[in-house]
Amino acid sequence: MSFRVRPVGSDDFPAIYEMAKLTGGGFTNLPPDRGALVEKIIRSERCFAEQVAEPGDELFMFVLENVETGQIRGTCQVFGMVGTEHPFYSYRIGTLTQTSKALGKTFRAEMLNLSTDLEGSSEVGGLFLHPGERAGGLGMLLARSRYLFIKLHRERFGKRVIAELRGVIDEGGGSPFWDAIAGRFFGMNFQEADEFNAAHGTQFIADLMPKTPIYTAMLPESATHVLGIPHPSGRAAMRMLEREGFRHDCYIDIFDGGPTMTCATEEVRSIRESQALVLGAVEERVEGPNMMVAAGARAGFAAACGNVRHDPDGTGALDRRTAGLLGIAPGDTFLSMSR
Repeated sequence: MSFRVRPVGSDDFPAIYEMAKLTGGGFTNLPPDRGALVEKIIRSERCFAEQVAEPGDELFMFVLENVETGQIRGTCQVFGMVGTEHPFYSYRIGTLTQTSKALGKTFRAEMLNLSTDLEGSSEVGGLFLHPGERAGGLGMLLARSRYLFIKLHRERFGKRVIAELRGVIDEGGGSPFWDAIAGRFFGMNFQEADEFNAAHGTQFIADLMPKTPIYTAMLPESATHVLGIPHPSGRAAMRMLEREGFRHDCYIDIFDGGPTMTCATEEVRSIRESQALVLGAVEERVEGPNMMVAAGARAGFAAACGNVRHDPDGTGALDRRTAGLLGIAPGDTFLSMSR
């Protein structure tokens, strides 16, 4: 496999922009907006260049590159910590139980409560794989590369990792959740809000969103049926997150009602199970299991797949192609984990 994941660069903008136009809207971390994407790439390059010792308001953007052709076929992102500059709001789905002795009845009402519980978490998002490459495990390579980057730079990330999945959008490009709640307070439809969000971020939603609890029984069925349900294109991403140990507990996105998945950082499978090895030998061909591998600090990070041999002296051997994709030589340390 000639693919590797590496940090984004300014030369990658045309490919990133073309992929953003394929997302179909509602994909807030990859907006089809030239200015917003340029700002993201510049911000990411700056964060990769800086050396810091604690989590902060950082963005790390990656691309999936076919090294043989030079094509960019996917992208993903990691945020160091959410809620540092502005409150990070979610809706927490809760239950209020009330009993009437006179009626002899107990009622349990489901409610949406505006919450900042997830502030201080790191976030993975913005994962998009070109439709022509959705086979052969490339989506898994792209997704897991983020967790291996976190492990190699653990001091820059929080104790919990979250992932917000895009919610359900109807055939007309609207959001039943937005129409039922937020749309009533903003004077714009979902598509208009989506475009504004792409250029200016979500703070405007937090500013105007009603702060009082909302009884779901008062919402139309079109909205209640999509609470915590991912967009059809996000179901595979949800399964990948679940395999990594993420769970949808009770949080949903205030923008489109999509599920927010959470996991303790140390319990993410790729972080927990990956093993650090010193590269002992680089050979033309290596007999061993095909594994995911990653190495490199900050802007020198790369992830790929290749055969790994565990030698008796505790070192690992890679073939020349895989070592070249990672940019490492004997004596360097790399991470490996089963696919």
